[in-house]
Amino acid sequence: MTLKILHRPPSVSDTERPVPRWATRLAYALPLLLLPACLWRLPFAVHFTMGQEAQEGGLPAVWVSIPYVLGLSVLTESVAILTIGLVRGWGEVAPAWIPVIGGRRVRPMAAVVPAALGGLILTFLFTAVPLGGGRHLTLYGVIDSVGYSNGAWNALATVCVTPLAAWGPITIALAIAYYRRRTRGVDAGESPQVRGRRR
Repeated sequence: MTLKILHRPPSVSDTERPVPRWATRLAYALPLLLLPACLWRLPFAVHFTMGQEAQEGGLPAVWVSIPYVLGLSVLTESVAILTIGLVRGWGEVAPAWIPVIGGRRVRPMAAVVPAALGGLILTFLFTAVPLGGGRHLTLYGVIDSVGYSNGAWNALATVCVTPLAAWGPITIALAIAYYRRRTRGVDAGESPQVRGRRR
């Protein structure tokens, strides 16, 4: 008897080939992994700085910050949920309700290229190399670390925001697994179903 503590994985019949268990777990965990960062941002929309010391320029007007912060959090979660398509059948055959492409088979590269490029961009966006002296090397250049009024706010920020650094590598790993699953042993231009009928 096996224990089903976390969740029951989707049926294998949902996809052309079985999805590795690690890929399924990572894809479903990604939206939850990013949720703390999305929640961390929300107070900034109403100018509650979560213990951050004042920065030059300050925060934009509330009428700008509220839709920006809410939109950014919704976009983050939406993109993370779309990543689940790399382990589910709707990432292999477009859902029928989508105009023009609904019900059509998704070419592997049509999913892999955006996922891999997105993963690379996310990796560069959220990777900071510590240089010492409170400075970090990022995609934007060398920046000063954000200061906090006390250690508790700093610890909370670290716990909430650090998982963002895993977003890009996880997306790249899922894209590679998707590519390998969809193209393994398939002749050019031939689907696994057709290949199975020929045997």
